[in-house]
Amino acid sequence: MTATDSITAITVRKVTARIGAEVAGVDLGRELDSSTVAALRSALNEHKALVFRDVDLDDAGQQRFARGFGELTTAHPTVPAAEGAPNVLPVDSERGRANHWHTDVTFVVNPPQLSTLRSIVVPPYGGETLIANAAAGYRDLPAPLRAFADTLWAVHTNDHDYAAAPEQLDEEELERRAVFTSIPFESVHPVVRVHPLTGERGLFIGGFAQRIVGLSTGESRDVLRLLQSYVTRPENVLRWRWEPNQLVLFDNRITQHYGVDNYDDRPRRLNRVTVAGELPVGVDGTASRSVRGDASHYTPLPVIAAG
Repeated sequence: MTATDSITAITVRKVTARIGAEVAGVDLGRELDSSTVAALRSALNEHKALVFRDVDLDDAGQQRFARGFGELTTAHPTVPAAEGAPNVLPVDSERGRANHWHTDVTFVVNPPQLSTLRSIVVPPYGGETLIANAAAGYRDLPAPLRAFADTLWAVHTNDHDYAAAPEQLDEEELERRAVFTSIPFESVHPVVRVHPLTGERGLFIGGFAQRIVGLSTGESRDVLRLLQSYVTRPENVLRWRWEPNQLVLFDNRITQHYGVDNYDDRPRRLNRVTVAGELPVGVDGTASRSVRGDASHYTPLPVIAAG
């Protein structure tokens, strides 16, 4: 399917039925006008993830593009930024591998609304990024499960279960994990989040969600595993094979993603810039709350999004 905006001459072509579209006709190297940003926002609301090929951007250009959608966060609450670019996080294979399903930084009370990834070093094979549509996952739930999920809240923390057990890690990897958890964060979010712009409901869980409020650890794991299996059904997932000079923009409020570790020890680096988000809100209108951890150095103070 191709849709063209008459003002911005943007073309949007679906990549899969449920998630992802390639965008052409936009020069990301220039300051985007309000009509172009609005057109991209509309496309993102529909497709959840947008891919741009052959972009000519440096770190400053990526930050300028992301800033068109709102105020930026700093790179990360605990992990160091790229040198000279406090809003840029190097997603670098030499600094660890994000091969677990997650939504960015949900352990703070107002996680980023949008994330951008730009290809810097691409391995000759593998290294895809998977992005899952959490709204489609919610819609796939049987009606009784949807009704149950609507009532649930989850505790998210950066002291989460990683893809590898501590005893499998070398000293350097253990040090990276210590940096990641150097400031403990814990927030409580609705398991079903209402998107502030579209009103869609999506399963707001992923790897940082560790426990369901009111349930034991074992019960929580079973419930989260069941709900997570609907989000990451193959039909709900975009598998993006990186090429040089690409940028992917995805809605962090209603997706999860996973960096596939299938490229041996070849170098892989993406630079990430994220746009500050609002407080998540559940189906009953109640907003998320912080339990511990001050993230004011990372993201502006949260506000409840207007519905």
